Amino acid sequence: MSHVEDELTSQPECWARAAGEAAAHARALPARGERVAIVGCGTSYFMAQAAAALREGAGQGETDAFAASEFPHGRSYDRVLALTRSGTTTEVLDVLGELKGRIPTTAVTADPGTPVVDTADEVVVLDYADERSVVQTRFATTALTLLRAHLELHGDGVVADAATALSAPLPERLVDCTQFTFLGRGWTVGLAHEAALKMREASQSWTESYPAMEYRHGPISITTRGTATWMLGSAPPGLAEQVRATGGLWIDGALDPLAELIRAQRLAVAVAEARGLDPDHPRHLTRSVILTP
Repeated sequence: MSHVEDELTSQPECWARAAGEAAAHARALPARGERVAIVGCGTSYFMAQAAAALREGAGQGETDAFAASEFPHGRSYDRVLALTRSGTTTEVLDVLGELKGRIPTTAVTADPGTPVVDTADEVVVLDYADERSVVQTRFATTALTLLRAHLELHGDGVVADAATALSAPLPERLVDCTQFTFLGRGWTVGLAHEAALKMREASQSWTESYPAMEYRHGPISITTRGTATWMLGSAPPGLAEQVRATGGLWIDGALDPLAELIRAQRLAVAVAEARGLDPDHPRHLTRSVILTP
């Protein structure tokens, strides 16, 4: 078993623990009414998108998400929240360093022995969700679960769906598809982007992701027999039928969207193994991007 397989199967336990700890971390996390920006890189940026949409949609306060390299330093926020598994990503450390003493910052990380601990004002450590694989799975989803629980948007059914996502077989013909598109709405757009990233990283697949309503505005033109379109969350009316009419494979996300992401992670590993690839060590990638002058 690869590291990523072992790590993705541990997600139900990690989510339950993070949800149980949310109250203890409440002081470090964004308070109701605060104007907040959430930053990250790669997978963490997509989790930031999901968390920002959830928080603002829940009426907790205006919330933006940015790739750390694109953070708008001219804007004013009550708090900036950084998601970083390694705690060493250059762009994240740069943002936190520039905000020091001006705007309160919190970092959610997996490693308490890295520079982010000294750079952020508050730190939440999810060391039990750390990973050996370069490909992120459980840290990202555990961090998002912590934030969902903090927003009171997490329930026991989410963990139960995660267990189902691990045990139920993947749809027939899915592994043999030549192209994959993931769709989302609202907070699940970030999850769709992350699912596509997992497929690209682990299996070198031709993969795309879009807000579901945007799919009709051009991207559906590539859909045909041998392609798959996977919806995370509820689909817009008529979209499933339109995809099936092209001959493409439609995958309906029946589980909690975060649990559906686990199914996409499993698919990435399955396709990688079918192609003789090592999902733990994607080409050209490292655990953390550290830029040197």
